[in-house]
Amino acid sequence: MTTKENIIDKADQLIRDKGYNAFSFKDISNDIGIKTASIHYHFPTKSDLGVATIKEHIARYETLKEKVVNESPLIQLESFLAVHTKIKHDNKVCIVGSLATDLNTLDQSIKEELKIFAKLVIDWLTEVLTEGKEQKIFDFQTSARTKALMIITNMVAIVQLSRLTNDDDFELVKETILTELRPK
Repeated sequence: MTTKENIIDKADQLIRDKGYNAFSFKDISNDIGIKTASIHYHFPTKSDLGVATIKEHIARYETLKEKVVNESPLIQLESFLAVHTKIKHDNKVCIVGSLATDLNTLDQSIKEELKIFAKLVIDWLTEVLTEGKEQKIFDFQTSARTKALMIITNMVAIVQLSRLTNDDDFELVKETILTELRPK
């Protein structure tokens, strides 16, 4: 991993562990053993680092989409859910959920990149649900976009809420999403 990738990875960890406003370049430099000047070389501002971190998540989602593009809508949905399962397993929160709590204090460039990422996820899941409904793999009464929003918000919320309740709650919500999509 390059220094730049290391910095982005550490920023991602800190954002999802502490929140965007709760870490500094000094925290990163201490954790990965480089000078803050090295971080500034790659990312002149914290906002530049925030944008790069979101872009990394966008790249991961694009890779996931490409990996499952020829799979059934059910496999694609399960791949989406697996992202949140990994987030839960790693005791993290999703980057959107973490940054959204700091939204009012974020630089406009981070807000714009976060909107791009959110739109990517919403649009992809909407497409998966639309295709699944057309193929009679899924059945739901709302619009595909509304159903996508409901699934996304349920997964983002249950990752966080199950940290306070019971890990079984995460699996219960995930399984209920799949069950409720099955044709009656």
